[in-house]
Amino acid sequence: MRFLSLNRTFYLWFKILTLGFPQIYLGNRSLNRTFAIEMRHIILITGGERSGKSTYAEQLALKLSPTPIYMATAHPWDDEFRQRIRKHQERRGPQWTNIEEERYLSRHEVSGRVVLVDCLTLWATNYFFDGEGKEVENILEELRNEFDRFVKQDATFIFVTNEIGMGGVSPNAVQRHFTDLMGWLNQHVASVADEVVLMVCGIPMKVK
Repeated sequence: MRFLSLNRTFYLWFKILTLGFPQIYLGNRSLNRTFAIEMRHIILITGGERSGKSTYAEQLALKLSPTPIYMATAHPWDDEFRQRIRKHQERRGPQWTNIEEERYLSRHEVSGRVVLVDCLTLWATNYFFDGEGKEVENILEELRNEFDRFVKQDATFIFVTNEIGMGGVSPNAVQRHFTDLMGWLNQHVASVADEVVLMVCGIPMKVK
């Protein structure tokens, strides 16, 4: 019996190294879900507008878990944006647990789950406009601290963000300050992420 157990353990680790977590199953449980309970894993998905970030992130979350969490950070600024939010909601099925959270991600318990946060750009926007009069560096510190508290949990995190500084320097000071904020926030998240994916024309390109 001990010999069979050792053989099974060796076989499972061999499959992990060759195929990766999402393709291994233990009975009716994904091996990746078992690992998500025991360790933290962070995936950052970045790219430009309409590059396919959210669609790819949702597909990835469903591959990793049959019942992922969707954490929406958007503030519905106007009717057009409310319509965008509705389209995103319609695309997701009943298997998702939906959480609306504009600021304090860390107050939600997500241990042992796969959680998709969409997106960091809108999350930072909420801090940026609520922090009128604050220095960008101070807002960045708030965002970093809240992010770090959130990802202390043992979960699989998928973060969607935007590359907003690739179109040249804006003549508007507010836009320049926000571009600085997002650039620094993205660098912080990427530095602790296990994987970073850049979306280009709907195609995922692995960066890290």
